[in-house]
Amino acid sequence: MDFVLALHSHLPWVLNHGRWPHGSDWLCEAAMDTYLPLLEELETLADEDVAAPVTIGFTPVLANQLASPAFTAELEEFCAHRLASCDEAERDLRARGENELLRLVGFWRARMERLRARYRADGSDLVAAFRRLEDQGRLEIMGSAATHGFLPLLGRDESIRLQLALGRFEHQRLFGRQPRGCWLPECAYRPRGEWAPLPGAPVRGIRRGIDEHLADAGFSYFFTDAHMAHAGQPFFASPELHGEPAVRHHGHAHPVPSDAPTRSPYRGYRILAGRSGQHLAALVRDPRSSARVWSRGEGYPGDEWYLEFHKIRWPGGLKLWRVSGPGSDLGAKRPYEPVRASARAAEHGRHFAGVLRDTAGGETEARDAVVAAPFDTELFGHWWFEGPEFLAATYRALQGDPTVRAVTASCHLAAHPPRSALRLAAGSWGADGDWSMWLNPDTEWTWRRLWPLESAFWNAAPRALADSARRPILAQATRALLLAQSSDWQFIISTGVVADYAERRFNGHCEELDQLLLALQAPDGEGVEAGQRLAETLAARDSLFPDVLPAVEQALRGSRAF
Repeated sequence: MDFVLALHSHLPWVLNHGRWPHGSDWLCEAAMDTYLPLLEELETLADEDVAAPVTIGFTPVLANQLASPAFTAELEEFCAHRLASCDEAERDLRARGENELLRLVGFWRARMERLRARYRADGSDLVAAFRRLEDQGRLEIMGSAATHGFLPLLGRDESIRLQLALGRFEHQRLFGRQPRGCWLPECAYRPRGEWAPLPGAPVRGIRRGIDEHLADAGFSYFFTDAHMAHAGQPFFASPELHGEPAVRHHGHAHPVPSDAPTRSPYRGYRILAGRSGQHLAALVRDPRSSARVWSRGEGYPGDEWYLEFHKIRWPGGLKLWRVSGPGSDLGAKRPYEPVRASARAAEHGRHFAGVLRDTAGGETEARDAVVAAPFDTELFGHWWFEGPEFLAATYRALQGDPTVRAVTASCHLAAHPPRSALRLAAGSWGADGDWSMWLNPDTEWTWRRLWPLESAFWNAAPRALADSARRPILAQATRALLLAQSSDWQFIISTGVVADYAERRFNGHCEELDQLLLALQAPDGEGVEAGQRLAETLAARDSLFPDVLPAVEQALRGSRAF
């Protein structure tokens, strides 16, 4: 049986939008808590000649930030501030005689200095560091939609094509190769069919499925959640192969199996991309093994020896306490013990390898069985501090294992092309498995504002592309549209935590897009010149995606354009 660990890395565009708590500090925390520790563990495993073939994705909007000189400057400032906080904490704790906590200050200082030195040694370029590991054949880097837009709810197919086309262009630019896999934002999927998410929404009749857009964009696989596979419609893809009677599905003939196969999460599936007949592969998240890893209540992260995420020393932001026990309140937390925590991470890594072996034991008759375990990368290190050590321990425990083979997604699919075909149900990996985290009474207004802007943009784009004076305005309007489409804004609003920040960011990008669209529609002269000045100002702040217009042209050409 194969084991595919997939890590999805994403943050919205925050550079040049303040620092704390949801500006560049958010990005710097992710780098220091997750990306650099993960890179450190992967490079250590490479030195030990231990295979760690993780399949990792970086959304283009995140990769653009990590590759930006502005991020390098922000991270250096962030590290300097944290080291100064260590000095302050050391003085204060020594004066109070809190010796147990005082020892931990040295732990944090040494860690910060070590990770900063590693970042500098890699040329202050995290993108290049992960690209190097892929060039060495040690991991696979997936692509994604440009700004992590919630694809099933975008009002125009051109917007979906733009997200995917620009995602591929940017992946090629930053990582030096075309991605084979795509991380669907929020694992959100919609099959071909009628599109009517809200009363009064733009009506376009039958809309193409997300699978069709993925296939047209050149992707070969994606990940899906188990409930979407279970609720889907299995069917065979070739009457010649199976000799089954055929029915018509949206005008395309597919045979109906006399005995539909069980939709096990331990198989890859062929996804027929609508009428195109193109084939995609979908790997299904295994709910049982995944819960061991992400659940604080039922899984490893809630262990008493692990670092407590929620108790923080202020000022400075140091975390000095451990979980201490189930249900213990913040006042009862005991001092963190790094050595004990590392030992527990190693134990849990070995235990998880055993869980995978037990799963393999139940799948022994299936040579193509696979456990796919996708997670947000930020779980490891940021939310669960010891997570990168746990992953390294898991890979060490699986080295040379006769029953479980750790592989990348592409490696598994090349060795075991999926035989069973499946039409997935709509859904996501969000709460309740549907779209309700992104479309609900608290977020409905965002879509009602975005959809008309989408239509106005795509109506204006053809003329602007043909006019050299308007092309810079269109380029920045494209960035504003993409930033407004980020799924993060609806998600944050729905959680109720810092909803005002998400509303401000969403409304800001919409207002800027509106101004740029007015400039695109202005007659030649002063209106266009004012639009050029506005575009130049906004481009200095939101300096992502340096060449967006080829993707706009691709999106306008329609399906099968890539």
